[in-house]
Amino acid sequence: MITKIYNGVFVENELIRDKYLYIEDEKILELTDAHLPFDESIDAEGLYVSPGFIDIHSHGGGGYDFADGSVNDVLCAALSHAKHGTTTIFPTSASMSFESTKDFVENVKLATKENTPGKPNIAGSHLEGPYFSMEQRGAQNPKYIKPPERDEYSYLIELGDGSVKRISFAPELPGSGELCRFLSEKGIISAFAHTDGIYEEIKPLIDDGCHIATHIYSGMNTVTRRGLGRVLGAVETAFLEDDVIAEVIADSIHLPPPLLKLIYKIKGADKIALVTDSMRGAGEKEGKSILGPYHDGVECIIDGGVAYLPDKSAYAGSVATADRLVRVMYKDVGIPLTDVIKMMCKTPAKAMKMEQRGELKKGFFADVVFFDEDIQVKKVIIQGKELI
Repeated sequence: MITKIYNGVFVENELIRDKYLYIEDEKILELTDAHLPFDESIDAEGLYVSPGFIDIHSHGGGGYDFADGSVNDVLCAALSHAKHGTTTIFPTSASMSFESTKDFVENVKLATKENTPGKPNIAGSHLEGPYFSMEQRGAQNPKYIKPPERDEYSYLIELGDGSVKRISFAPELPGSGELCRFLSEKGIISAFAHTDGIYEEIKPLIDDGCHIATHIYSGMNTVTRRGLGRVLGAVETAFLEDDVIAEVIADSIHLPPPLLKLIYKIKGADKIALVTDSMRGAGEKEGKSILGPYHDGVECIIDGGVAYLPDKSAYAGSVATADRLVRVMYKDVGIPLTDVIKMMCKTPAKAMKMEQRGELKKGFFADVVFFDEDIQVKKVIIQGKELI
């Protein structure tokens, strides 16, 4: 079955008009100005047509947390984001009990087997914690924060049977170097997060493959003093090191537009991955909520388009969806749409070493989002089938 998409503005490295996107079954056949045979067609009606959005850091949405305890919770949370253009998602845990983490890994593993055309692509799990700095914990549950334990993380990776794709941790903790090297040997992504580490502590792990700065500025230090001298914190380390891809929560609240503009100016679209870091309240009404699993999570309040701890001493994750990130970066920050889509699609795919996703290229999976000038999503296609 070949589908032809026409009359759209295709968003790649440039805005492409007067061409046709051909899809054959699950894959992209061609983006061309040639008239090829087709079985059915879709009139894009002048909308932007981009690769499907890829969110590499999300805790939930639509009232569900990925760690609530069942495969259905994982699937429903992923579906709530797919309606907003996220065709590929990496369910993310928080610092929680070992039993809850085991359940999370097991449920995400089972959910990845549900990946079929027309359904969200659940690409594997991201363990955010519990190996963090207590001083930079943010809304992470303090009773579970601790240094890395090899028996624990090796068990979880084995339990995941290839589905654990990334672990975020603080590089300065004892055992973090061993964890980083272990992950590199297993082909699993490592990232620095919720850290009070300085350049001299983080750089050796970057050399060993730790190439993602988890939600830059959130839960990490900046330039600080050691004795009389100033040293680079985690933020400046991410800026300085070209190998580091910076996650950016572009909801305009965690990071205001001028700061988003600065990060873009320093790192560029090839080294920024837009992430929601969303909790269960994404797409839901404001009010009381829970960060993490219902049975053992942290109470929080959704107010003014973001989640807080009840005393408002820290953010408790965003309630953003990917279309909001694109809208903020394009409309409020003023970044070219081509670069915004790169930060929402191609760079996240690169960060997670994903092949055949994130671009409208021949042989790539046919994950496609249609949206208007206000970044309102009108249609979503996942692996060649319209979103179910």
